[in-house]
Amino acid sequence: MNSITNCRVIPRWTVLILIAFHASICFAATNDPPNVVLILADDLGFSDLGCYGGEIKTPSLDRLAANGLRFSQFYNTARCWPTRACLMTGYYAQQVRRDAIPGYKDGPRQRPEWAKILPLLLKPRGYRSYHSGKWHLDGQPVAAGFDLSYRLADHGRFFSPQRHLNNDKRLAPIERSSGYYSTTAIAEHAIECLQNHEQENSSKPFFSFIAFTAPHFPLHALPEDIERYQGIYDRGWEEIRRERWRRIQDLGYLSTSLSAVERNLGPPYHFPKDLDRLGDGEVFKPLPWDELTEEQQKFQATKMEIHAAMVDRMDREIGRVIEQLEKMNVLENTLIMFLSDNGASAEIMVRDDGHDPNVAPGSAGSHLCLGPGWSTVSNTPFRRHKTWVHEGGISTPFIVHWPGQLKDAGTWRNQPAHVIDAAATILDCAGVKIDQSDQEKPDFPGRSFKPILNDPDFDSAEKEIWWAHDGHRAIRVGDLKLVAAKNEPWELYDLSNDRAESKDLAPMKPDEVQKLAALWNRRAKQIAEDSGRKKK
Repeated sequence: MNSITNCRVIPRWTVLILIAFHASICFAATNDPPNVVLILADDLGFSDLGCYGGEIKTPSLDRLAANGLRFSQFYNTARCWPTRACLMTGYYAQQVRRDAIPGYKDGPRQRPEWAKILPLLLKPRGYRSYHSGKWHLDGQPVAAGFDLSYRLADHGRFFSPQRHLNNDKRLAPIERSSGYYSTTAIAEHAIECLQNHEQENSSKPFFSFIAFTAPHFPLHALPEDIERYQGIYDRGWEEIRRERWRRIQDLGYLSTSLSAVERNLGPPYHFPKDLDRLGDGEVFKPLPWDELTEEQQKFQATKMEIHAAMVDRMDREIGRVIEQLEKMNVLENTLIMFLSDNGASAEIMVRDDGHDPNVAPGSAGSHLCLGPGWSTVSNTPFRRHKTWVHEGGISTPFIVHWPGQLKDAGTWRNQPAHVIDAAATILDCAGVKIDQSDQEKPDFPGRSFKPILNDPDFDSAEKEIWWAHDGHRAIRVGDLKLVAAKNEPWELYDLSNDRAESKDLAPMKPDEVQKLAALWNRRAKQIAEDSGRKKK
């Protein structure tokens, strides 16, 4: 049984009274606001989906892409909690929660009062809001504005979470033998919320935030899902990466070369004791496949089989959510967005219940991580991984599906956009306008990309996007990107033809480096000030 124990949606319940809601929100004259479904994957690589060039079977998401739009230059923040902060508030994470900016103070420990999350902004427009899955923000979902929530707070146990909550109330721990699997449970709660909405609130629009924990480590998957990928990755990571790159070229949505594999770049954090616990099959760096021992090749191929199974299962569960929307006859007026919170992860560590080398890989007693070899594949064709703000860490597949509202469905959008823009776009499509003259809070840094949905040639060439995480920093203006890893000098790339970040222009264009570096610092100072005081 995969349903959530004691987590059936209660048909009637008391909604939290929303006190002191800002009067600065007004509404556009939209008679029929769309439903919104925002689906977030965890540690999914840029090319893991079939519709982005991957070999993993993702027919549900491929269907959304075929009947919607795919973005080739959509960005996240390189890490889980900052991306969620951006998605829910429309502000940079450093403005609304603690995340260090190099050279500046940390952001606030708690989200400022002015940083309302989407459910509160949508509620006066009549929306009911539902949360299913990972939260990773301050506070609790219902207390923060969602009407119903299943929060999976235990991200390291796909089969037996010990910390999970229904409407902010703690549930009993799950036993390993229960048949629970978190990806299925998250989707089932989302479906139950939709069913409840149809029964109790069908006249109102809804906002559903579905935040999967897959395919984040530990690599836990159902045996039947792993079986579907048995032997596929025995050819090794170089061959799989070349095949992905060929499919990406056939799709024709990128103008770049394939980045070189950084053989000496391992996980962002080193835990040597954990590496020892994982045994001789684990590999700390993306070494050439033919240099690995037979044991290492088998171990590594098995890990990617499990990663693929996790993505496959997530796609199947997304398919069930789509079926529910169809049963309700609301798919036509539902705006669906899908993305990942960061690039694939090169991390290798052992947490939670530890790792038992004697149990089946992918089962509850194991604790495996994707690691830099396969993370390099998942992020094809880009450089680096989760936490870094090079393209591999911050580039996400981004699918928008909204029947009848998109021009040229099935095509690509090549304008750059960022997760701070998602909230602005959802509010725009819902007919909610934020009054930027409010002196109690900073202006939204994001802007709606709704015009891009209907105009593939909409000009956003001078858009500015800013990043800072874990000492890494970057800024993009137009096609120029200035980027630096922690404690390393600035690098400069022209992303119009080099998203592989292979030709550093910094030595040839010092004036451009100086100008963009000054802009990065001005934005950093502004964002740091925004996080700690009222707007002047």
